[in-house]
Amino acid sequence: MKSSQKPGTSQAASQQPERPNQSGSLPSQAPHLALLSRLPIPEELHKAKESRPVLGRSRLSSSLPSRSESSNALNGNGNSPPSTLTGHTSVTPVPSTSKEHIQHNQSYDFIGSSVHGRGVLSGIRPRRSRDHIYARVHKAKVQEDRKKDREELVQELFHFKRSTGYTSDFESFKSLINYQARLEILERHALSPSPSLTDLRAKQSSSGRSRRHSFSDDVDPDFLERALRKAKKSFELPPPKPFSPSHDRLRLSARHRDEAIEKRLRPKLPKVLPPDADTQVHALLCKKGVISKVARESVNDRDLSRLLPGQWLNDEIINFYGAMILTRSESNRDPTAKRKMLDVHYFSTFFWPKLKNEGYEQGRLAKWTKKIDIFSKDVILIPINHNNSHWTGAAINFRRKRIESYDSMNLDRHQVFKALRSYLDSEHRNKRKKPFDFTGWQNHNPEDTPQQENGYDCGVFTCQFLESLSKGEEGFYFSQRDMTYLRRRMIWEIGHAKFLDSP
Repeated sequence: MKSSQKPGTSQAASQQPERPNQSGSLPSQAPHLALLSRLPIPEELHKAKESRPVLGRSRLSSSLPSRSESSNALNGNGNSPPSTLTGHTSVTPVPSTSKEHIQHNQSYDFIGSSVHGRGVLSGIRPRRSRDHIYARVHKAKVQEDRKKDREELVQELFHFKRSTGYTSDFESFKSLINYQARLEILERHALSPSPSLTDLRAKQSSSGRSRRHSFSDDVDPDFLERALRKAKKSFELPPPKPFSPSHDRLRLSARHRDEAIEKRLRPKLPKVLPPDADTQVHALLCKKGVISKVARESVNDRDLSRLLPGQWLNDEIINFYGAMILTRSESNRDPTAKRKMLDVHYFSTFFWPKLKNEGYEQGRLAKWTKKIDIFSKDVILIPINHNNSHWTGAAINFRRKRIESYDSMNLDRHQVFKALRSYLDSEHRNKRKKPFDFTGWQNHNPEDTPQQENGYDCGVFTCQFLESLSKGEEGFYFSQRDMTYLRRRMIWEIGHAKFLDSP
């Protein structure tokens, strides 16, 4: 029988080492005695290979030696670096002396460090952590429970406020709570307004109903708990101690009694305007373009729509109302008039930002009073916008030697007193060339200032504060329940550029 094999070929072939097959793995019968002495491959890797065979190169094959490295290892080449083996064959471990004395995690560390040292694991993706199957359900349940607890706190606080004289509905109370929480954050941390607080000076882009007063309902529960504790504490206060009234106390009580009598004699504000005036208000709201002008101020239809319910007032409305107060004061100085008006001066809404942010010198406030002498006036009226989110009224009352602040949220306004005192001294030094004498002057922040019960009526309260002060009134005879009427009345007054002859 003929054979194409030459003599001695089989013997030579038996002496040559077997080469790797085409799949890239070593023969299963490769002797392990020629392998280098290295750490064993963990048994878990063998089990994973045996339990799931992979065609071609496995996931671990990218981190295994090349064919030349495998051949060098079989030939006993001691210069080849240690590496793991590939393929589907079971590899006989090296002598037990290296496996018994090396811990399992150390073998893993060695393999990982050796493989990462060559940079061959860069293609392996790390396992992604998978959320629990009920993670979304649990998260939704937690949010629902928090919302429920928050609603219970708001409801409890609402009932306490109702027992102490709060008159508005629950929706208005929620807007008030959101407004208080936002103002507390701005006052405490001196933060800039969030995007939810739209710029008061921005023009209204659409004719639809504005939501400038709306805030997120996600009020901090800590704020609600503090408000609730404060409300409960008012019920736990001990009764006042008896005292013997002094002469000043008796005078003050007599004054309060006279004011109470005057308040009873004074007619209450009506609920609605007269029919003809209300018709004119409707016609004014339907007009387009410029609605009215007084002095250097003017308002258009977009400005006038800010007086609709639920809207914040802008600079144009408040400055127009202030110009009307100033015009009335200058024209009604007749000593025989039935109601004598005070000699007042009104600073626009841009006065406070200049004073607070730039100061007297840098803001060039001396030019604001170039043609007037504020020290000869009875009262100086100043509207103030705090953090572009809240309107308040302030006054420099020369008749009673007081720096006055009127806030419908009853917040601490010590910075107002400090800034206005500094302005008075700087103005007096500029005009009279000497410091201002503050002897007998007081900071006046009355506790009985009317309070708003929502998050959007602060501008209306401020206008009514300034209008009452211009007439020399010591008390305010309006409240939250009169806001709807006062908004309609202000539309008529601004549209006709004069005040309505009514209570």
